[in-house]
Amino acid sequence: MKVEIITPDKVVYSGAASLVRVPGAKGSFEILDMHAAIISALEEGELFVKADDGNNHTYFIDAGVVEVLENRVIILAESISKTNNLASPK
Repeated sequence: MKVEIITPDKVVYSGAASLVRVPGAKGSFEILDMHAAIISALEEGELFVKADDGNNHTYFIDAGVVEVLENRVIILAESISKTNNLASPK
């Protein structure tokens, strides 16, 4: 699936991924390939992307919104910072 992580001032990540874990307003949840369409508010917490190239990307976001539609994930974050944590999905 195609993933884009965007803040008001830049595109933080754009690429293909097999898994995205986001801090939803009612708890963390994962988005996998061919996920059903959804729009959800995001809260402060960890955002994890397992890229198709084998790399893991972990970010910390303050808040935002995620939209999943037609195998495309768009995350709009108010602010974001990349962590050095190479955590893998549980």
